[in-house]
Amino acid sequence: MLNPLSFSGLAAGQRGVHLRVIETTDLHLHLLPYDYYADRPWSGVGLAHAARMIEAARQEAGNALLFDNGDFLQGTPMGDYVAHERGLREGDLHPVMAAMNALDYDAITLGNHEFNYGLDFLMTALDGAAFPVVSANLAKRRGADPRRDCPLVKPYVLLDRMLKDEFGTEYPIRIGVIGFAPPQVMDWDSRALNGRIEARDMVETARAWVPEMREAGADLVIALAHTGIGAARHRDGMENAAVPLARVAGIDALLTGHSHLLFPSPVFSGMAEVDIATGTIAGKPAVMGGCWGAHIGLIDMLLVHEGGRWQVLGSRSEVRSLTPAEGGAPDPAHRVTKAVGALHEDTLSAIRRPVGHADETLHSYFTHLGETAALQVVAEAQRDHVRARLDDPELAELPILSAVAPFKSGGRNGPAGYTEVPRGPVALRHIADLYPFPNAIAALCLTGAEVVEWLERSAAAYNRVKPGSAGTPLRNGEVPGYNFEVIDPLDVVYDLSQPARYDHAGGLVDATARRVVSVTLDGKPLDPAARYILCTNSYRAGGAGQFAGARAGNLVLADEQVTRDILCRHVSARGALARDGRGSIRFKAMPGTSVVFETGPAAKGHLDEIARFHPEIRGLTRTGFLRLKLDLSEGV
Repeated sequence: MLNPLSFSGLAAGQRGVHLRVIETTDLHLHLLPYDYYADRPWSGVGLAHAARMIEAARQEAGNALLFDNGDFLQGTPMGDYVAHERGLREGDLHPVMAAMNALDYDAITLGNHEFNYGLDFLMTALDGAAFPVVSANLAKRRGADPRRDCPLVKPYVLLDRMLKDEFGTEYPIRIGVIGFAPPQVMDWDSRALNGRIEARDMVETARAWVPEMREAGADLVIALAHTGIGAARHRDGMENAAVPLARVAGIDALLTGHSHLLFPSPVFSGMAEVDIATGTIAGKPAVMGGCWGAHIGLIDMLLVHEGGRWQVLGSRSEVRSLTPAEGGAPDPAHRVTKAVGALHEDTLSAIRRPVGHADETLHSYFTHLGETAALQVVAEAQRDHVRARLDDPELAELPILSAVAPFKSGGRNGPAGYTEVPRGPVALRHIADLYPFPNAIAALCLTGAEVVEWLERSAAAYNRVKPGSAGTPLRNGEVPGYNFEVIDPLDVVYDLSQPARYDHAGGLVDATARRVVSVTLDGKPLDPAARYILCTNSYRAGGAGQFAGARAGNLVLADEQVTRDILCRHVSARGALARDGRGSIRFKAMPGTSVVFETGPAAKGHLDEIARFHPEIRGLTRTGFLRLKLDLSEGV
């Protein structure tokens, strides 16, 4: 047990009680340390890995609570296998519930990805939870105010616990736990949720429910907030609302997530009301424990009971990872392994089934440089599916474009987070590698001008490069791969010397800026006034990423078919996969200019594909990415 005296603020003779709050977040069904896409063990990730850290953290503290902060249901082929092949019948235990039950979670909340497989599947999965599930701002039906809503799950729960001080004296405490999810889930999974649930602003909801929790006797209120740490100013419906949420009176501690980042850490330095030294947001203890079970978050609070009420006298927040040398005993990982081991073997059998053949290696190491063969396979599958389902003869005559993003292209996924489908037999696991999310297919009818704006939004993925400079990172690290769209089969030229028209979140920052120099289709310039069909997915068509024209009025196809299933059928029918040579991304020539590009170490075996950039290897970064110097002198 940690010594309460290690916290500052205790007066002479005053007794403090230490309470530790442990967080997992954004597990994305990484239960075992295994990479199903590469079909090999993957050390350092998974709930079984985190279980060792959880057990050690519990042993250090006499009083500990364990929570999960959402996005636990989707993210690996095991989740897809359960949802789409094996199914989940009433009474079945979902593997993530089995694993969490084995580790004795105290409560969990819902993230946005919980809804990817549909509302019915989620609710059946939650039936197996041996702990409370809370979410206050998601309702089956909205009422006049949040407290009159018909909630999807419990808005909050009150946990009655006994806390023990360092002398062994026990004290009763009632801990209120409330949950929140980004209201954007209604856009991202609109096909599954429209007419079935509604979402409220997180801060508005907290202001309504927290006073009721206090009225019900909550001595301490902990918010499980599946939201990132963003702007301090509150805007209605904001996605990353941790700062204004922490300011809500009555909330004592805040667990955050959604962004797959670590807090406290230097990445959040300089942000208003965010203190990385104390691990607080708006003065409240807070934490964000990364993703995939690679880390856990800890908040240690010193509580004192005076005048008939509990108060937080001091706190510390930290994020922990576990190195192999720190294993130690006992090792609770076997509890998770035992809970999901049989399903793991079933998943392996499923992902190893052959579905086709690749004539060349398909990868995402150089997607941002215009090497898009891996994306072209997906684009073609989307295009064929949409073409066959456009009933309106007028729409069927329009040119069909297909937008695809490199979901696995490094960044926060790390140096191993790239797609690589080797030449040879293509199995189901390779299909999941090409398209890892269970998005449904969708199509929009856009003008050529809107298509160009879509590309300008994608261009935010690049940093501005000063002509004649050297060493500028090519990629904007704030733009994840899934917000960089390649539209096949367009030929696009970008001018990186120009400022970005949009910021990393899709907000318009410079209406006069133009990075898109030219866009052609089959050698002819795109007509700004003409109409085009753009194949995309339900997530993007619902407005995620703020791409031009992604709105209900432009939607011409909303299919229940999952893109990955469409891709699987396409590969099976075609048999062999190879690039079709259509479409390209090029950069306007910048004489005497070079940039730095980071990619996966395995990209060294494919440098011939980007010979036009005259790549020079500059070693590995501290995080393991391969650094390349690229020459932009030629129009490439």
